[in-house]
Order: sequence, then C-alpha cells, then structure tokens
Amino acid sequence: MSANKTIKTVIFIDDEKHIRHANQQTLELSGFEVIALASAEKALPLLSDNWPGIIICDIKMPGMSGIDFLREVRKIDIELPVTLISGHADIATAVEGIQQGAYDFIEKPFPAERLIETVKRSLEKRTLTLENRALKKELESQEQPGPRIIGRAPAIKQLRAEIRQLADTQADVLIIGETGTGKELVARSLHEHSQRRTHNFVALNCGAVPDNLLESEFFGHEAGSFTGATGKRIGKFEHSDGGTFFLDEVESMDLSTQVHLLRVLQERHIERLGSNEIIPLNLRVIAASKIDLKKAADDKAFREDLYYRLNVVTLNIPPLRHRKEDIPLLFQHFMLLADARYERESPHPKPENMASLLKHSWPGNVRELRNAAERYVLTGQSCQYNLDKLLNTPADDPLTPTTLSEQVNQFEKSIIEQSLINHNGSIKDVMEILAIPRKTLYDKMQKYALDKHRYKNPIE
Repeated sequence: MSANKTIKTVIFIDDEKHIRHANQQTLELSGFEVIALASAEKALPLLSDNWPGIIICDIKMPGMSGIDFLREVRKIDIELPVTLISGHADIATAVEGIQQGAYDFIEKPFPAERLIETVKRSLEKRTLTLENRALKKELESQEQPGPRIIGRAPAIKQLRAEIRQLADTQADVLIIGETGTGKELVARSLHEHSQRRTHNFVALNCGAVPDNLLESEFFGHEAGSFTGATGKRIGKFEHSDGGTFFLDEVESMDLSTQVHLLRVLQERHIERLGSNEIIPLNLRVIAASKIDLKKAADDKAFREDLYYRLNVVTLNIPPLRHRKEDIPLLFQHFMLLADARYERESPHPKPENMASLLKHSWPGNVRELRNAAERYVLTGQSCQYNLDKLLNTPADDPLTPTTLSEQVNQFEKSIIEQSLINHNGSIKDVMEILAIPRKTLYDKMQKYALDKHRYKNPIE
C-alpha cells in the first residue's frame, strides 16, 4: 500500500434492508466506497490482513452474529477496525464486543453524523496501521541491498540515474555535499547496487579520528610496532578488501596522511605498520567532502594530486533548500518511519501546515528534517502538532517569502502539492478535496511547475 494513499472502503453489514440501504446512501454521499451486505458470512471471503478498509456490523442477525463475526475477523487481522451496531437491549452484548476488541459501538437509532464520524476515525486508524506495517517491514529489511534515495526533484532523479550508471563499475567516486545531505547514503547505495555488496562496506570519518591515529586506522599494525600496540590489528583498508571503503570528511585529513592515501589509490596495496609484507587490495574507494576540494587544493589545504586522483567521477548532492519540492514527501517518510520505530500513530500534518516546513532554511539538510520528523512523533502532542512551534523557525529566516504575493503563492503551492502527494497525483481527487474546477487546478499546476506524473512513484 502506498504510504500516501487514503483508504475509503467500508463494509456495512445489516440484515434489515432499509437500514442497510439508508446507511449505504449516507456514507456514499460523504465520499466513502460502500459494500453493503445482508450477512456477516458474505464479508469474510473479502478480508485479508492487508485489506484496505473498515467494517460496520450489526450485532443481532440471523446466522453469524456480530460478536461471532468479530472473533473471525480478529483471526484474519487483529487490528482491522470493526464497529458494532446495537439496539438498546443489546448494550451488554456490545460491551462484550468492545472487551473482545471491537473498535467502537453505535447504539440504534443513531444520527448520520455519528456514523460518519466513526467511519472517518476508524479509516484513519486503518490507514496508519497499514502504513506502519509496510514501514516496519522496510525497517526489518534495512540490511538488504538498495538504500533508497527519495525525492522527485530533477537533481535527485539525476543523482539516482548516475548511481545506477556507476554502481557496477570499478571507478573510485568523490561525493560533494553539505553536512546532512546524505553522502554516506549515496556511498552505501553505490556499494549495495554493485557486485561488491557481498563484501564489507567500511566507513571512516576522517574528522573523528586524531591525526596521529589515522595511519593505524588505515593500515593496521603488527604487535610492538609502537607503544601500546600489544597485538596485531587489521586496518580499515584491509578490512574492506573486496568491498568498498568510504572516507567521509576527507578534507580534514592532514597533508602527510594524504600522501599515504594517494599511494594506496595508485598502487592498490598496503603494508601494516611495523611490517614489510605487501598486502594487495581489491577495493573501491569512495570519498566525501562538504567543501570544494578544488578550491582547497588551490589554497594548499588539500593535495592537488590527491584531488585529481579522487576526482575521477564526482557526484554532487543538492542541499535541501535547493530541492524544496521534496520536503513534504521526505517529512512524511521520516514521520512514518518514526511511527513504526516508536510504535506511535501520529496524525499527518495538514496541508496548510506544510508552509512551516517550506519556509524553514534547513541548514542541517535532510538530517535536520529527519530529526524534526522524529520530534514531531515523540513530542508533537504536547504542542498540538504545531510545526511552527516544533521547528522554531526564526521570523527573519532569509528564505521566508517577504511580500504578501510571495507568501500566498508559496502557501497555495504547498497545499496543491501536498494534495497531489496524498492522492498519488489523482487530478479528480485533488479537485474534490480542494473544491476547484479542473481548468483552475491545471492552470495553477502549470504556474507552479507541478506535474501530476511526478507524484505517482516518488521512490525508485
């Protein structure tokens, strides 16, 4: 099931024809898709553990009762919402149903508003349940090949295409991107889509290791090669033999260590500290930097020969502020991941609240956005899920539109785009939810360069 697809299907079960038809009409007029059945037995073959809908069922019926039906449904899917309908005389039975796991019960006679409200709430619960299950499966398969780089922005589509093109080559790669843009994710994607994926992916943050220990980290050492070396140690290069060695923040490496790295890249062999044995290597090196290494080389802060050796192929990751159309999608993705991880069911942000995400400058890029989504899940209830309060965006944010026209345009664009996301690019659904004519919607989509096809399959 798509994470953004809204489910609308209701099975309504009642043996009394006039009640069944009247409530079917009420629900259909409210935009729901209704399957009206005269008996519970007919509903069971329609159900599965991923059935996208909810059930309203009368308790007192010939054949299978509502309580017996509830027990059978819970064998199929314990989380499928079943609301029971009861007459006043059946209240004790209805209470028993709630104790056995019914989502709610409605006492006859009931106003249409009561039924519609219950259906809306139970459909929201079912949507979140199915989304969380899908994402839990995703979390369980994190170790399987194929880290996902999410986005619809042209630069991200181009990045995915370049990764596919480069993944199974032997070329070393240089990744350039600001802090938090996902450089390690790109490196892992290159590794996992290559024939090296059955071997180690070894990551080392050069900025996190003291300069005097980098050589030992890189090459390993023999016992007694220096004070404190009490035993043999395999270095990162050797450990990544057959696989991929990812060097993050390569710009922080001192110039003397850069000489050793250059030699390994050229000769593809190492010697452990304290040893004369040459160890051949079959590995791919992926380096990443948050600065312009060419400029650093010009300024003598980075070796020019190493820069040219690393710069066989360069992948550039755009900062989040340059791909703002991906912000709502990424936020929802991270929010649903957090829901699954922390076993929560957080409400999706309303389209009008997306303006808070779009006006934020995101200096920490995707990492900051992911943290914001987790904060939304963990602490959002304390501030009624108000994104302005959660983000604490400064009023003088330089990326916030200043004129009334700019603010109105960004707000309008965010609402239309969020609706397209929620309805997988369905023009008909967006027209209905926003209550605007087709031509008006198309005109506004053209104005804001919104293509409905971009919202069909955001993740490749």
